Amino acid sequence: MGTLSGVAQGSQKITTDYLNLLITQLQNQNPLDPLDNQEMASQLAQLSQLEQIEGMNRTFSEVLASTQQGQAASLIGKEVSWFPEDATEAVRGRVEGVDLSEGNVKLQVGNSIIELSDIEEIRE
Repeated sequence: MGTLSGVAQGSQKITTDYLNLLITQLQNQNPLDPLDNQEMASQLAQLSQLEQIEGMNRTFSEVLASTQQGQAASLIGKEVSWFPEDATEAVRGRVEGVDLSEGNVKLQVGNSIIELSDIEEIRE
């Protein structure tokens, strides 16, 4: 699941960047006018909120991926139609399998690999 690892790496990078910025700010502060404790606590609370939002996004992505995989698996053996690129008419075919190799849910229909979102119609 490429997108999930990307979200996790993005969250780690934000946290690392923020902590580096905070350390730099503390190292370069004016000794006669140090950083206010309330301001630092506020910044740390904002970081905590950001981490919680990132966690919710990660969980939502996992639920969405699982739902898409279940939906794709339920289409195996059914006839679907879709519009290939630059086509004026829909193409029909029976779903033979599901491809999860690149972290995206795709359907194998004959010699074609199509996105789940490209399906226009489903028939038994």
